[in-house]
Amino acid sequence: MTDLKTHLSRYLQSGRDAVLWKLEGLGEYDVRRPLTPTGTNLLGLVKHLASTEIGYFGDTFARPFPETLPWLADDEDPQADLWATPDETRDYITDLYRRAWDFSDTTIRELDLDATGNVPWWPTERSEVTLGQILTHMIAETHRHAGHADITRESVDGAAGMRQGNDNLWVEEQSRTQYFDLLETNARKAAGL
Repeated sequence: MTDLKTHLSRYLQSGRDAVLWKLEGLGEYDVRRPLTPTGTNLLGLVKHLASTEIGYFGDTFARPFPETLPWLADDEDPQADLWATPDETRDYITDLYRRAWDFSDTTIRELDLDATGNVPWWPTERSEVTLGQILTHMIAETHRHAGHADITRESVDGAAGMRQGNDNLWVEEQSRTQYFDLLETNARKAAGL
């Protein structure tokens, strides 16, 4: 049986991989354009997750990231980590995310799960945390955003699923229209429409 840290790290990595996979095969416009009323976009999700990992596995444990991320400055737009500027290339953002993985994975490897840290942006009464708590938090955060990326990508070109070769969908692509229509009909019936 693998140890808990290895098991948790594997879950974190599977979410990371899923998020990056959602960008594959799309052009610059489609990875950047807002696809929800709140502005959710694929490249922004990657930038946000990179920034989040750097903060939680860095600042929390007094382990500074070796690069300055200008969008995290106090005087910046508080949502600046949720979208990429035209000057921030896809390669830059995805490479930053991979560098964040390496940085985070070093923290995970070098500290015990019960090692304590302090999340400076959390309320004081719950800001003292352990690596185990932060690892669990980042698994939840990453998979939450992987779900956002999945739905966002599906709205671009219909591509869906957990990872390449495993869409994790029970309905075959050719019968998805029938499935959609069945659900729409049932929703209308239930609503009395």
